[in-house]
Amino acid sequence: MTHTIARGQLIAWRNAIFVVFTLSGLSVATWAARVPTIKANLDITTGAVGLLVMCMSVCSVIGLILSPIMLARFGARRSMVTSLSFVAAGLTLIGLGAAVFYTPALVGIGLGLFGFGNGSVDVTMNVEAAASEKALGKTIMPLMHACFSGGTVVGAGIAALAELLDVPLIWHALGMAVLIVAAAVAAVRYVPVREELEDEAASHENWRSRLRANLAVWKDLRLLAIGVIILGMAFAEGSANDWVALAVVDGHSLTESTGATVLAVFLTAMTAGRVVGGPFLDRFGRVPVLVACSVSAVLGLFLFIIAPGLPMLIVGAILWGLGASLGFPVGMSAAADAPRNAAARVSAVAIIGYCAFLVGPPLIGLLADHISLLNALFVVLALIAFAGIASPAARERAKQHAVN
Repeated sequence: MTHTIARGQLIAWRNAIFVVFTLSGLSVATWAARVPTIKANLDITTGAVGLLVMCMSVCSVIGLILSPIMLARFGARRSMVTSLSFVAAGLTLIGLGAAVFYTPALVGIGLGLFGFGNGSVDVTMNVEAAASEKALGKTIMPLMHACFSGGTVVGAGIAALAELLDVPLIWHALGMAVLIVAAAVAAVRYVPVREELEDEAASHENWRSRLRANLAVWKDLRLLAIGVIILGMAFAEGSANDWVALAVVDGHSLTESTGATVLAVFLTAMTAGRVVGGPFLDRFGRVPVLVACSVSAVLGLFLFIIAPGLPMLIVGAILWGLGASLGFPVGMSAAADAPRNAAARVSAVAIIGYCAFLVGPPLIGLLADHISLLNALFVVLALIAFAGIASPAARERAKQHAVN
């Protein structure tokens, strides 16, 4: 494929996927950082917030399941724009439900649309990221996920500023929705039309054959083991996105703006880990780096849970963020190692990871009603440790050489 696409087009393709990752992260942080405000506006319990998150998670799983069908039938461009349009519509309904009509049901519907859009775009953008990485001949998957993390940092920063300036939630949500749709439409023009994704007109037989190939990779045991690694690290990242701000407010009795700030610290650390992670992976290999990441994440989360004050909270958030930074992108690269059906393999592990990313947090919320939110986070700590133990499954099959 690379010989048919000019170098400038490859760079434009890479940058377009950078933008899509950033928009996805921006949307997630827009929701996550305003959870305390939404909870207060609706006057609901932590368990009720968990049920709302469950609405998002269930629809996200539906999006994950349907994304290979969307990708095979409609191609990457239309799939990504459609998915991010669902995200924007969901944010709008969340704002209306939490700040205008004060109706939990409307927020739940909004989270359903939001979840479906993010679930479906997550798979598509990772498939495109793996394809562009192979086309360029350079390791860029951690940078792709750094863009997601960068989007969450920007989103959390905007949310913290909105809290401090008392910007109404509805205007915050609407502004983000418009930005996401406009940027998505502008970016996908640079994603190439590729025959293997059936972007061009194709018969029903062809796209159905593509779907069967996508499903066949689930028989690969090594791929499922890589999925276990991604599952544990995605659980760590997803739980942080949804619960760090509220854990700071309800668990450590600090202010809502402090909660948004600590979330921003976590997301900044995760972004930094993904930006600088590439050289460490090239020098030491996947397995040692993944083990070190799991140790860092376990220590950081433990410090976050037991912290007596803000300084230790900050240290814990930094170590947690650094530790959780590379599990997902390394898993994606490991899944793409196989020369055949790389897109289908990436899609499969993305589904595993995002199921954990999205289903895990509401389960933590429901558990928190019984043992407190901070104690519920010990479940996340155990899963991170398990991911570290499973890290040998991501060992490189062969050394990959960059193309200048």
